Amino acid sequence: SCFLFGESALLPTKLEKWYNEVIKNDADFAKVHKEILTALNKWSDGGRWDSIWMAGLRDEENETIFDKIINGDIPASVVYDDEDVLAFKDIAPAAPAHVLVIPKDRANLSSLRKASKDHIEILGKMLMVAGDIAKDETLGFTGNGARLVINDGADGGQEVPHLHMHVLGGRKMEWPPG
Repeated sequence: SCFLFGESALLPTKLEKWYNEVIKNDADFAKVHKEILTALNKWSDGGRWDSIWMAGLRDEENETIFDKIINGDIPASVVYDDEDVLAFKDIAPAAPAHVLVIPKDRANLSSLRKASKDHIEILGKMLMVAGDIAKDETLGFTGNGARLVINDGADGGQEVPHLHMHVLGGRKMEWPPG
């Protein structure tokens, strides 16, 4: 039998041959192997993999303008850049200071509603970057506060299907916003 679901080989030929020999000659290993396969097949039959990022859940959104900015195909006034997060000035600012913070790897985060526990780290990092940007007076923030906005979906005013945070400042914000 092949590794995992018995479908086409997922292991190189020599490794698969060794693996099958271990199953054949080691009763304890064969028993555990069968128990694991049974549980995994139940997960598969029950659709459990469908909600797990990169196991069944895939990002199927088209490339966005943000992907083109990340790839360097479209220029942007970048104010922060690391391996995970990119921040740049909005080309149509809604306040004297207006910066967008985006994850470089969208990882199915086309909208906030698609966030899962798998995204906790990147969402936290984006918030930390937004907080640092909101303190930067050279970008037009006053030091008296800023507004962080995430538009989610069409009804929420989201125009680009790539999760992004707007950091707005440089003036007193009004409530309600819109």
